[in-house]
Amino acid sequence: MPQQHSVPSGVSLEAPTAEHHRVALGIGEAAPRLSWTVRSAPPGWTQDAYEIEIGGGGETRRSGRVPGAESVLVPWPTAPLGSRERRTVRVRVWGGGADGPSPWSPPLDLETGLLRPDDWSARMVTPADGLGDDERPVLLRGVLELPAPARSARLYITAHGLYQAELNGVRVGDEELDPGWTSYHQRLRYRTHDVTRLLRPGRNALGVWLAEGWYRGRLGFHGGSRAVYGDRTGLLAQLEVECADGSVVRFGTDENWKAAPSPILFSGLYDGEHHDARLETPGWSLPDFDDSHWSGVRTVERDRATLVAPLSPPVRCVEEVAPVATWTSPSGRRIVDFGQNLVGRLRLRVSGPAGTEVTLRHAEVLQDGELCTRPLRHAAATDRYVLSGDGVEEWEPRFTYHGFRYAEVTGWPGEWTDGAVVARVLHTDLRPTGSFTCSDPLLQRLHDNVVWSMRGNFVDIPTDCPQRDERLGWTGDIQVFAPTASFLYDCSGMLASWLADLAVEQYPDGTVPFVVPTIDAPTWTPAWPAAVWGDVAVLLPWTLYQRFGDDRVLRDQYASATAWVDLVASRLDADGVWRADRQLGDWLDPAAPPEDPFQARTDPTLVATAYFAASARTMADTARVLGRTRDQERYSGLAERARASFGAAFVRPGGRLTSDTQTAYTLALHFDLIPGAAARGAAADRLAELVAEEGHRIATGFAGTPLVCDVLAANGHLATAYRLLLQRECPSWLYAVLQGATTVWERWDSLLPDGRVNPGEMTSFNHYALGAVADWLHRTVAGLAPDAPGYRRLRVAPRPGGGLEHAGASHLTPYGRAEVRWRRRGGELLVDVTVPTGTTAVVDLPGTPPVEVAGGRHGFRVPHPPADADEVPAQAAGRGR
Repeated sequence: MPQQHSVPSGVSLEAPTAEHHRVALGIGEAAPRLSWTVRSAPPGWTQDAYEIEIGGGGETRRSGRVPGAESVLVPWPTAPLGSRERRTVRVRVWGGGADGPSPWSPPLDLETGLLRPDDWSARMVTPADGLGDDERPVLLRGVLELPAPARSARLYITAHGLYQAELNGVRVGDEELDPGWTSYHQRLRYRTHDVTRLLRPGRNALGVWLAEGWYRGRLGFHGGSRAVYGDRTGLLAQLEVECADGSVVRFGTDENWKAAPSPILFSGLYDGEHHDARLETPGWSLPDFDDSHWSGVRTVERDRATLVAPLSPPVRCVEEVAPVATWTSPSGRRIVDFGQNLVGRLRLRVSGPAGTEVTLRHAEVLQDGELCTRPLRHAAATDRYVLSGDGVEEWEPRFTYHGFRYAEVTGWPGEWTDGAVVARVLHTDLRPTGSFTCSDPLLQRLHDNVVWSMRGNFVDIPTDCPQRDERLGWTGDIQVFAPTASFLYDCSGMLASWLADLAVEQYPDGTVPFVVPTIDAPTWTPAWPAAVWGDVAVLLPWTLYQRFGDDRVLRDQYASATAWVDLVASRLDADGVWRADRQLGDWLDPAAPPEDPFQARTDPTLVATAYFAASARTMADTARVLGRTRDQERYSGLAERARASFGAAFVRPGGRLTSDTQTAYTLALHFDLIPGAAARGAAADRLAELVAEEGHRIATGFAGTPLVCDVLAANGHLATAYRLLLQRECPSWLYAVLQGATTVWERWDSLLPDGRVNPGEMTSFNHYALGAVADWLHRTVAGLAPDAPGYRRLRVAPRPGGGLEHAGASHLTPYGRAEVRWRRRGGELLVDVTVPTGTTAVVDLPGTPPVEVAGGRHGFRVPHPPADADEVPAQAAGRGR
């Protein structure tokens, strides 16, 4: 009689994933690491072993039972894959004392892209005969013959510029602004598309729209620069088809392709798009189109070794937003309000006589009832559409995007109807992973604003702002915001890709550019060593490791990180203080005049030396994780010397600092640079005093703002942290909310109390950096934080205050969904905790000793004063007025 084995009761798995890919088509990893999460399991269940099944390539292989609890980024169990190889992956697990395995997971279908340079047979082409010499996009087309129906077909495609492809008249994919922006000379991403269903036996046509984009278009401020990467756009496309008769057809761009002007007369990322529908060429991407009158193309050189598969999802339209109001401005122009400052573009549905031109202008704010375009600087942000006159016409730009809440529409023919205009929201299609809720509607709106600012500035790279003539990957902005970003979205792949660009853009001496990808920007290039900004090379990889549990980013960025720390170590004076370089310091201190954001109250040398100490310590931790013992010892020594140097130069007896400011105390306490418990306590008390002296208004810039609430709360001043958080008067986080902000501003007073726009040149209404406080909302207000890399262990430590009646946060960790919800009831605090299967949590509630719990749902009840007993008087905190 066969022996019976018990199986884990109720255990089921989600489909596994490969690396950090949402869809594993055309991936660049030959041996992709695998992850899986438990969909359901009994409380406290843990994995004891796993088995991976790999199907495809003519066989099915199984790893056999592998002892272990690991389920995140597990090594590929068989031989590395070659180019174009396809596999189906399933997983099952053992655990909970059962003898038998769980059911197999749903399958993951994965496929590699073109992994070797010689996999590319196509040549990059550019229009000949003068086409493509100006800002006008072009059309390119090629024709191929298939001897039989397609059984499988893949299109591999990229460009110098931006492209949209059509196969037999049907758009390929839904990506926008592809292939995005990388350091093109060193890294050019290509995309893989499954186009099997779009092909037919016989004649087929591949057509592509090609525009300048970041490659050749205008970039940067003060007028910017053109042709940063080259003076010709180009297209590289390779179509590979396996036919039903067993034949294989490979077709790519070459000198036989044809080119023609497009109906887009102009397209620029900053200035918008001008489309004349009267110039459209019906059927141009269909097989039977007569292209005999089209111009030719010529091939251009492209190093195929620089072609890389994407690490993150593409930019897509992720949402549509309808107008909330439409009215006529004082000047007689139609203004459309979408109720939300967003990033994307408009789609029109319009009918009218041929030749009618509809003009769309975009802005984030109004002034005197009209669009306020001054903050856009030299960005025109204007789209124009000329009607063909052929019934109802639908149009949106292809190769531009704008940051806006309001649009001005002129030239509209006939009646304005519902659905005439809709806003299409564009950003990198990252998986949302985090949420936050609370009882205070203003604080909730602040968090919503942070999310919208992240969405608007994660358009292929992490930018500073999405509206004016800039939109650059400022290193300091993402350095301070990365913890918040990593909670809200799975941005691991996107930021790893950006860090790869940082590494290749880094100067030979280790200097980190201020913007990545780097461009020639007056004032900022050539770059120089600057704290906070340059420290991104060390601190961002560490943040990604802590939040996603992937040490590969530490390995990949190790040379970059060490180059930065070694550079700064060589710049220190004999006493260990960093004085050698011009520092940005506590950039955008609210006390700085509008025209000079450098003028912060905190000594920039103190900021720089504190940050060096932090980066040296993080470098030692990185070396420890990677098993580099000698480096760990060296960087630990650097960190200790930096700590001692900071104390000698900036710490006075009794814990006072030479720079008596909120940011100075915040950095010194957060980076543990003040020796002695008594001195640290005195420093924390002085910080709280300074906050109170400012009326609990913000007095910090880029360096201090992300950390000040953390430091106050961690050093016995939780009530002061809440008063700072909930202050309504400018400068404060809630001031902008009360002024109607729907995103985070660049300046605390981007909109002045009288409703006028700040006169400073740098006045954006969509900047995420000062929204980095959201990380404190997640970790301290709600109480959900990682306590081990990748949330393998959670820390649940809510610290209610500020009169809040309830708050909560959830996060989709690499191991599954974690959640904390708390609410007050009478004199009790009720806390509900969800811990992902296979992980543990340290639950640290006010007034009680910490306890450790296993995976599952847990409820706690502890004594706690009611909300009206908080040390935050309503009026002082800005409520009740």
